[in-house]
Amino acid sequence: MATSTAPAPAARKGPPTILLKTVVAASGVFFVLFVLVHMYGNLQILISPEAFDEYAHHLRTFGEPMLPEKSFLWVARILLLVSVAAHVWASMSLWRRAGQARSTRYAGKKKTSYGRFYAKAMRWGGLALLAFVVFHILHFTTQTITVAGEYPSPAERVISSFGVWWAVLIYTVAMIFLGMHLLHGIWGAAMTLGLNTSLQRAEQIRFVSIALSTIIVVGFLIPPFAIFSGIIE
Repeated sequence: MATSTAPAPAARKGPPTILLKTVVAASGVFFVLFVLVHMYGNLQILISPEAFDEYAHHLRTFGEPMLPEKSFLWVARILLLVSVAAHVWASMSLWRRAGQARSTRYAGKKKTSYGRFYAKAMRWGGLALLAFVVFHILHFTTQTITVAGEYPSPAERVISSFGVWWAVLIYTVAMIFLGMHLLHGIWGAAMTLGLNTSLQRAEQIRFVSIALSTIIVVGFLIPPFAIFSGIIE
């Protein structure tokens, strides 16, 4: 009786892959909702600097007098931090597993160049976005990093920063990475959550991915370019 000489697959340690994918999808959905709210807040500066400052003030005082000042902001920040940490952990775990799978893949079963491009774009683009989030917090929230001086007014902080060309460039590159990440991430999350039930639904998901990614990228880029071009002063 012939016996197989192929090595037995190593026992996979850690949470099941489907659980990791679900964590990535669920945390990604929360991040998309946060990004949409953040984009809405940024667009307030198109109305007036006063409207932007008022929006920022309401975020700090939301829930008063039942809640202490900034409590809503801190809850949102903690939820975002947990979501980002879970997203990065699950994504990195899947990344390592994909690398292990590639090391044992048979020679004729290679991933297409298109698939490799998107996989690398998601991974390295995600790390670039994580670095940008840290820079963004240090810049606009804590003012540890200053681009054009320190300002007590959030609107003045934004307007002065986006009057500097390299700040606009950093922001633009980050939004391009965000758009690519969302384009593939929204599609992947829909697949993981079981929303792809037919060819028609797949087309609908693809349309939503493209439309939502475009809206978010354009919505975030309008304020910095409006400020840099002098439309907003």
